[in-house]
Amino acid sequence: MPGALPNNSRRQGATLAFTYLNEALEKRVRPLAESLDAEMILPCNVSNDQEIEAVFDEVKKQWGELDFVVHAVAYADREDLKKPYSQTSREGFALAMDISAYSMVAITRCAEPLLKEGGSIVTMTYLGATRAVPNYNVMGVAKAALEASVRYLAAELGEKGIRVNAISAGPIRTLAASGIANFRSKIKLMDDYAPLRRTVTQEEVGKSAVYFLSDLSSGVTGEVHLVDAGFNFVVSA
Repeated sequence: MPGALPNNSRRQGATLAFTYLNEALEKRVRPLAESLDAEMILPCNVSNDQEIEAVFDEVKKQWGELDFVVHAVAYADREDLKKPYSQTSREGFALAMDISAYSMVAITRCAEPLLKEGGSIVTMTYLGATRAVPNYNVMGVAKAALEASVRYLAAELGEKGIRVNAISAGPIRTLAASGIANFRSKIKLMDDYAPLRRTVTQEEVGKSAVYFLSDLSSGVTGEVHLVDAGFNFVVSA
């Protein structure tokens, strides 16, 4: 969640580390990270286990341990998003699953040894994981796998005091949203039918994340927390 989540975390006293995929995205990530006095800004292609391991090796070297990890990574080929779901390519399906869902598993595996005093892992999902949302297609299936992973990881890691949860945010204009066709219509639906008659803000999602990352949510794990102005429980006429 660009800006809001790390901003809210920093305001609550968190010391932060950021990762980025490549030089193009580093240009977006680095200014934000530096504005929040991040102690580490590291490259990480989440489809490469060695790069994930290198990130956590560096974290261990500099900090020794972690309090929380935020997984905010998703990707599907734009062409596969445009097609009817049945026309998704095998390669596109595997790519969306790898980056959007399996990366959560790989990151958790590397983070677990550093979450020595318990801790929290949070990921980002969307209503398209449980509803057939127009134009969301293969990404919805990947998000469903991500949400299932949250539950299995929470069940596995609970005895170590590690909590795993997901935040399902309403549609927000972000870089990721730009790849979804007719995204503006989703904003219009929120304005028309959500009980709050609007979509949510990045700031609101960021504040919910702080709850999950802190001990305020010490008794909560395996949950998908909806921050969507109530849209999920209404039916349009």
